Amino acid sequence: MTTLSHYLENNQTDISLPLLQQLDCQDPLATKRDAFVLPKNTVYLDGNSLGAMPKLVAERAQQVLSKQWSQDLIKSWNSHNWIDLPVTSGEKIARLVGAAPGQLICCDSTSVNLFKVLSSAMQMQPGRKVVLSLAGNFPTDLYMVQGLASLLGEHNCQLKLIDESVNDQLLEQELTDEIAVLLLTQVDFRSGRLLNMQRLTELAQAKGILVIWDLAHSAGALPIALDACNVDFAIGCGYKYLNGGPGAPAFIYAAARHHNAVSQPLSGWMGHSSPFSFDKHYQKAAGISQFLTGTPAILSMSALDAALDVFADVEMTQLREKSLALSHCFHQLVLQHNCLRPLKLITPLKPAERGSQLAYQHPDAYALCQALISHGVIADFRAPNILRLGITPLYLRYVDIWQAVTTLAELVASNEYLKPQYAVKNKVT
Repeated sequence: MTTLSHYLENNQTDISLPLLQQLDCQDPLATKRDAFVLPKNTVYLDGNSLGAMPKLVAERAQQVLSKQWSQDLIKSWNSHNWIDLPVTSGEKIARLVGAAPGQLICCDSTSVNLFKVLSSAMQMQPGRKVVLSLAGNFPTDLYMVQGLASLLGEHNCQLKLIDESVNDQLLEQELTDEIAVLLLTQVDFRSGRLLNMQRLTELAQAKGILVIWDLAHSAGALPIALDACNVDFAIGCGYKYLNGGPGAPAFIYAAARHHNAVSQPLSGWMGHSSPFSFDKHYQKAAGISQFLTGTPAILSMSALDAALDVFADVEMTQLREKSLALSHCFHQLVLQHNCLRPLKLITPLKPAERGSQLAYQHPDAYALCQALISHGVIADFRAPNILRLGITPLYLRYVDIWQAVTTLAELVASNEYLKPQYAVKNKVT
């Protein structure tokens, strides 16, 4: 059966507003938009940085504040299952990323979780010291390796970077016996390039290398098959496509086959096999719970747990189909405006090679982004010259794509974006 994205990408006619209106009428995910709080007269194309707020989150937060914390106080750890939130939220994410039960847990931040799994993986690789990654990987991932190297010494941990433009064949040549860990982000945060998880994991493991995948820009946006790809470890955040709110807890995936061998260094009390025995000697918990460290942040964990319920009746393949269709429509509309020719797409056009975002290079990308925001289209900017547009199928409509590109074209054609106020840099860009 021909998919919608395949049809659109092979149809040579221009994208029109009536066509997009028709696609909205036929969209099986259309009703999901009602599950979110969205400001009026706004097209939100930044869900790859901060997801929109589900209405369920507001309801849960109010419940936690007005009933659980204020009235039931400390009893809520048991009566409202606060203590189990890292596990219950983790299992909701596990379904979205292709992980069997007992292998994924919510806790801490993405950076802290990366430190945990990276340290664990390095300890499991005696005689090897090199962590291999791409030069364009998200900086915090590289910083964590550098931080671990400063603790262990260069003779025990070294970061090796290769150019992000290499293909699988060139990357395979870098996978040598000295490599302990291959650290990759599935979807590049700048370009939106989607790496082949199964192929790269196989290549690395054939050389005895453990693989860590960062899912920050893919979890909740596209189908992921951690178990089927035989992934060793993965980490990801809860505030982007999972819509858990600013600073939402992150998550850790560790394949069950590694649970006995793992020894993560942040051995806090919640990772103890019996935390309320208050034993002075640390004994790690069995299974994935050993990756817990401190007391869960219940307010933010509750928000994330509620947000994940939006996905309960959503198939990730269905979400992916709409994502590809929306991004195709956006780029096709850009091509239909001559004034937008200076925008250079750096996101791969092939569906199998792109995530759920589009990225365009432009000399005045920051000013373009700020001008869009001031006209009700919220995008974001990534240094040095990238205008980035997140495609979030749960709440984006096809007509939103039309509005966004139309606004962009008007701003460029009129030179509105060149006004001085749009060049003023904010602290958060």
